[in-house]
Amino acid sequence: MLGVLDFYAAHPFWTWAALGAAILAVEVAAGSGWLLWPAASAVATGAVLIVAPLSLPMALLVFAVLTLVSTLAARRYFPRAALAGGGDINDNVARLVGQVGQAVQDFHHGRGRIAIDGKEWPAELQAGESLSAGGAVEVVGISDGTRLQVRPSQR
Repeated sequence: MLGVLDFYAAHPFWTWAALGAAILAVEVAAGSGWLLWPAASAVATGAVLIVAPLSLPMALLVFAVLTLVSTLAARRYFPRAALAGGGDINDNVARLVGQVGQAVQDFHHGRGRIAIDGKEWPAELQAGESLSAGGAVEVVGISDGTRLQVRPSQR
């Protein structure tokens, strides 16, 4: 194990690249969009350390500055037209309104789960209607944070 630690101490780029990969893995799991910039900043910090060897505090400062600048620049210059309904790019639930999904289980008492774009979401039918697994639904709103309000789809 000591050999691995010696390698990372001698080659800080790989430490920063590993940190960037770990942050990116969390982003892929969460799908928030907020962690893309810190992941890229970690790799960029590693690249800076190849050119200019810095102390750990200075490397952390470079990482922090790159993260702030890239996050603010992305929020400022990300094309707003690409946002569904003009909402926040990081609000993955609000972007589902208007989407069509499929019930993955029978709805009981108006509640069940639906699949949209490969993800499952808790859902609630309007007016407590019933729906069988495989039925098409359209998202019409959001309640309780991430519970989708749906209605049977005619599409």
